Amino acid sequence: MSANSSVIAGTAASLGNDWRSAASLIDHTLLKPDASRQQVVTLCDEAVRYGFYSVMVNPTHVALAAAQVRGTAVKVGTVVGFPLGANLTVTKLAESEAVLRSGAHELDAVLNIAALKARDRALIETEMRLLARLAHGRCAILKIILENAYLNQEEKILACALAMEAGADFVKTSTGLGPSGATVADVALMRGVVGMKLGVKAAGGIRTAAQLIDMVEAGANRIGASASAQIVQELGAPGER
Repeated sequence: MSANSSVIAGTAASLGNDWRSAASLIDHTLLKPDASRQQVVTLCDEAVRYGFYSVMVNPTHVALAAAQVRGTAVKVGTVVGFPLGANLTVTKLAESEAVLRSGAHELDAVLNIAALKARDRALIETEMRLLARLAHGRCAILKIILENAYLNQEEKILACALAMEAGADFVKTSTGLGPSGATVADVALMRGVVGMKLGVKAAGGIRTAAQLIDMVEAGANRIGASASAQIVQELGAPGER
């Protein structure tokens, strides 16, 4: 086992004994189109209570979430070009600029899936590079959503390689709204391509502690989940007050 594999395995092994370690990996997510302001407030309250890494909300709720978690360690993440990735690059950049001004710390941007399938490397890498430059200029993190359900093995590898070349910080499995979500095989593949140069976020369909641990064992170091409270409660966190 390599040193990097040992670190990942050790992290996964510790999760079953410490719900706080699991919570620190989770982007507590609410991306439903009909999400209400009160639901966002509840999401933020849960994130603060359990110590989730971040809340992940739609762009329209970034300012609200930023106000709710201000003064805590919880970050605010949002999505860009969501959920199809088919927006013009200029649109993704404008959206990113707006949410960064509103208080976002992390951007999860959907890549242009059609361009990837057409092997338009220049378009994809230019878009990623511009998004990364914008994010990093605001001390923010850029995650690239691959939406693996639409990709074959070669396309997944290419997308990860382009994300590395462009200066992204993470590659992410799924939007959670595609035909399927995160799989252990995809996480392992993505980690194999990016090594320890980028983070790997598993998202989509992760609803149990066992699934979270499986994803971490495969190489994920961030988890996107809407069932976050239930997951950490399985690991020993206190329930609702």
